[in-house]
Amino acid sequence: MELIEPTLQMWLTFVVISGAIIAYSYDRIPLEISSIATVAILLVIFHVWPVLDQDGSKLITNRDLLEGFADPALITIMALLVVGQGLVQSGALMGPANLLVKYGLRSPKSILLICFIVVMTVSAIMNNTPVVVMFIPILATLAEKLGKKTAMVMMPLSFVAILGGNMTIIGSSTNLLAIGSYDQIRASFDGPVIGFFDFTIPGAFLALVGLLYVVLIAPRLLQDRSSMANQLAGTGGKQFLFQMELGADSQSLIGQRAVAGMFPGLKDITIRMIQRGTEKILPPYDDVTLSEGDIVLLAATRSTMTEILNATPHLVSDAEGENGDEDETSDPDKVDRQRRVIAEAMIAPASRMDGRTLAQTGFRAETGCTVLGIQRRSRMIRAAISQLRMEAGDVLLIMGSRANVLALRNNRDVLLMESSASEMPVTANALRAQIIFTAVVAVAATNVLPIVTASLLGAALMLVTRCLNVRQAGRAIDRRVFTIVGAALALGTAMQATGGASWLAHSVIELLMGAPIWIVLSGFFLLVALLTNVLSNNATAVLFTPIAISIALELGVEPMPFLLAVIFGANCSFATPMSYQTNLLVMAPGHYKFSDFVKVGTPLIFIIWIAFTIFIPWYYNLY
Repeated sequence: MELIEPTLQMWLTFVVISGAIIAYSYDRIPLEISSIATVAILLVIFHVWPVLDQDGSKLITNRDLLEGFADPALITIMALLVVGQGLVQSGALMGPANLLVKYGLRSPKSILLICFIVVMTVSAIMNNTPVVVMFIPILATLAEKLGKKTAMVMMPLSFVAILGGNMTIIGSSTNLLAIGSYDQIRASFDGPVIGFFDFTIPGAFLALVGLLYVVLIAPRLLQDRSSMANQLAGTGGKQFLFQMELGADSQSLIGQRAVAGMFPGLKDITIRMIQRGTEKILPPYDDVTLSEGDIVLLAATRSTMTEILNATPHLVSDAEGENGDEDETSDPDKVDRQRRVIAEAMIAPASRMDGRTLAQTGFRAETGCTVLGIQRRSRMIRAAISQLRMEAGDVLLIMGSRANVLALRNNRDVLLMESSASEMPVTANALRAQIIFTAVVAVAATNVLPIVTASLLGAALMLVTRCLNVRQAGRAIDRRVFTIVGAALALGTAMQATGGASWLAHSVIELLMGAPIWIVLSGFFLLVALLTNVLSNNATAVLFTPIAISIALELGVEPMPFLLAVIFGANCSFATPMSYQTNLLVMAPGHYKFSDFVKVGTPLIFIIWIAFTIFIPWYYNLY
C-alpha cells in the first residue's frame, strides 16, 4: 500500500487542529473566539501556501473554507432550536411531562431508563436527529419535575440516539453513506449486498455496552453548570411568600381536608397561615377544611408558583389583595400580543415603599406591574401579604408586560434584577405549537421533505402563529453552535484537500500490516473513531469506506467486518460537540462546554472500541 507523502499544508492543518482542540478545551477562551480564530488562521494559511492541482488551480478556496456556515446541517440545527423554543414558550409540554412525572415519581431512574431505551430503539429505524428533537424538551421538563439536573440527561440522550443508529442501515446518515460508497465498488470484487438487518446483532451489542456506560457512569462525570444560570434567572430553590384567596372560581380547592397536615391540591407548597375572617389558623392543620373566602398564606419556589399560574391563574392573588388583573386578562388577544414577564426586584434603601403596605404605595397603578410574592429572610412572616409593611431589602416577585418590567430600571424605589426576568408561557398557543412540532417530526422522519426544509418551515410557522416572537427566536439560536460547526467543517475541508486523513489512515495500516487480522481491524476502527470527532462523521464514512474494502481484499477476508469498522467507528461521535448533530442540539439545553464532551465522550469511544475488538472478530471468526 503506497504511503502518501506529507506536505507543508498538511502539517500546518494538523497544527491548527491541535491548537483548536486545546483552545476549545480551555474554559477561559469562549468557544466563539476559538472557532472564528481557527477559520481565520486557515484562510491565511491557504492564501499564503495554496494547495494546487495539476492545472495550477486552488483546491481550497475561501469559499470552500467558509461554506460550512451555510451548511444544511447547521441551518437544520438552528431551525430546530427555534422550534423547540416555541414549545417552551407556549407551555406545550406541560401535559406530556406531567403524565411522565405521574409515573416517574415512583421510580425516577426507571422512567428515565425507559425513555433512553425508547430513544435508542426508535433511532434504529428512523433518523435520530428528529428523535432527539422530540425528547429534548420532554426530558428537560421531566428532569426538572423529578428534581434531576438537566445536564445529567441531555448528553446521555444524544449518546443513546447515536448508539441506536448503529443497528440498521437507516439508523444514521453515516450508515447510508458508507453502504452507498460500498455499493459503488461492490461489483469490482463481487461483494455481497448489505441487508437491512445484517449488522443488527453487532450494533445492538455495542449499543447495550454503551447504554450501560451512559446510565451508570456518564452522569457521575457530568457537571451541572445550569445552577448559576438558574440562580440568576430566579429558578432556584429559594422560596417566596404568596397570597391565595379562595373565591367562587376556586372550586378545585374548596372543601379539601388536610391529610397529615398537608392539602392534596397544594403539592410542593408550605402553608404558613390560613386567615378565615378575623381568625388566623396556624399549623399543624389537622382536621382543617378549606372554605370559600379563606386567605391562604403560602411559601413556594418561583418555579412551582409559575406552574400554578400557568394552570390556574385565578388562584394566586396579587400582594395588594386583588385577584387577577382585569387590564391584562380581559382581552385574550392582548395577552397573546403582550406576553407576561416574571422578574425579581429588591426594595432599595431609602425607598418611599419602606414602612408601607403595597396598597399604600400604589405600586401597580404607578408601574403597571403586579406583585405576586415577597421574600424576606429576616424572620418568619405570619400575616396576610396585603397587610405586610415593606422593608428595605425585601425582594418582590413581580409580573407584567416586558415593557413595564424593564421600565423599572429607572424606578428609584426598587432595584430590578434584570437577569431574573423570564417570560410566562402563553398556554393558549400550546395546541398550535404541538401540531407544528408533530408535523415537523413526522415530515422529516418519513422523508416527505428534507429535514432542513421541514425544520425551517416549522420555525417559520412558530413565528407566524405567534407561538414565539422574533426576539425569543433569536435567543434560541446558540452562537456557540453556529461558530463551532462552521469551524469544524472548515477543518474537515482542509484535512481532506491536503490528504491529511488519507495519510493518517495509510500510515496506521502500514504499521499494522504484519499483525493478526483482528489487530489490524481493531486499529483501523480506533483510527476512524478518533478522526470522526475532528472530521464530520459523514465525511469520515465516505473517505474510509474504500480504504476499508481495499484492506479487507489485501488481507483476503470478507469486507463486512472492515465496513462495520467504518460504520461503527464513524458513529463514535462522542468526544466533541461538532462531531454529530444531536450533540450540538443538546449543547445549549445541557449548558455544556467543549471539555464536557471530551471528558464524558472519550471514555465511551474507548469502551466501544474494546467491545468492538472483543465481539466483532469473534462474531466473524477472525481470531
